[in-house]
This record gives sequence, C-alpha cells and structure tokens, in this order.
Amino acid sequence: MDVVIAGGHGQIALRLERLLSARGDQVRGLVRNRDHFDDLSEAGAQPVLADLEDDIDLGPVVAGADAVVFAAGAGPGSGAPRKRTMDLGGAVKLIDAAKSAGISRYLIVSSMGADHPEAASGTFRAYLDAKADADQALRDSGLDYTIVRPGSLTNDPGQGTVDLAERLGRRGSIPREDVAAVLVAVLDAPNTIGTTFEVLSGSTPIDEAVRAL
Repeated sequence: MDVVIAGGHGQIALRLERLLSARGDQVRGLVRNRDHFDDLSEAGAQPVLADLEDDIDLGPVVAGADAVVFAAGAGPGSGAPRKRTMDLGGAVKLIDAAKSAGISRYLIVSSMGADHPEAASGTFRAYLDAKADADQALRDSGLDYTIVRPGSLTNDPGQGTVDLAERLGRRGSIPREDVAAVLVAVLDAPNTIGTTFEVLSGSTPIDEAVRAL
C-alpha cells in the first residue's frame, strides 16, 4: 500500500509511519520544514516538502497513493485563526488533492467532542469547530472516508487494546501509539468506510474492535 500522511512530523504521524514502513508499505510524509526530513526518514517515510497553508497544488504530491491520512493540526499553542487554516483548511486541501488525483480512501484524525463543539469554550471551541467542519467536508466529499475521534492523547506505551464505537458515552485518554495502530487497522478494513467513531483505551484488541464496527 502507498500511503500519504499530511502532518508527517506529528506525534501520531511518526508512529504511523513506523508501523506502515515496518510492514513494507510505501509511506510519504508531508511536512512544512526541511529540518524534519531526517526524523521522517528514520521513521521509514519519504519526506515531502508541502506546506498545507501555502497556495500549492497538492495533486502531484499525492499522485499514485492508495490512501491519504490527515494527521495535521495547528497545535496546542496556536490561536483560533490557525485552527481554521490548518485543521479545516488543510483537511479540505487534502480532500481536493485526493479527488483530483483519483484517490478514494481518506482517513482523518479528528477529536472526541467534535460532534458537539458548542460544549467547549475559547480556543478549544475553535479547535472543535474546525474539526467538526473538516469532518463534515469529508463526509460531503464523496470519498471513502473514515473519521477517527480519539480522546485525550498521551505518550504512554501502547496497550494494543481499545474501546471503540460511534459514541462511547464517556471521556478518557488513549496513547498516541494505539491511535496509530488503529489507523493501520482501519486502512486494512473496508467495513470502516463511511464510519465515524470514537476511540479510547480499553479492553478489546485493536484489530477485533475495528472489524466489529
């Protein structure tokens, strides 16, 4: 499989790149800073310079891929305007690029709470608003989408087990390593096309949880 990951230097993305490359997939990571090339190469990905906030044509960048993954984000230190230009605008730019390149499969890393952003306030509300709008743009795109909504992210070691459902009815956390493993499983699972689900640490093996959607 040939996979393009937007936000290729992000913490989830680097873990995903390692997992995919370790099993023999071709991986391209889109980054905005050449200083990050070595980190991507170490993770087994081909680094590609592509700033999602620049006026560039991403079509040639993603051409030939079997799937794209949007794992980019403005980051916790950014203000509301960048939430719109990156978390929403970047996702839409990748949607357009996938469609122009004939790539149907699109995974997006969203967030728990994106179904009710009005429950949050301040910059976090802006973040969830952007995520909600990006998710809806993807649903409306006609692509074979999967929207993954993890809870609070940690750098704890992955457990390989999760709780996963359209709505879990609780809050919680999940290691980034397990989110990356969920994304790998989703890429292999046609039953996840057209689904939106929340995921937290839990007791079900990841492959089993994904197959049960």
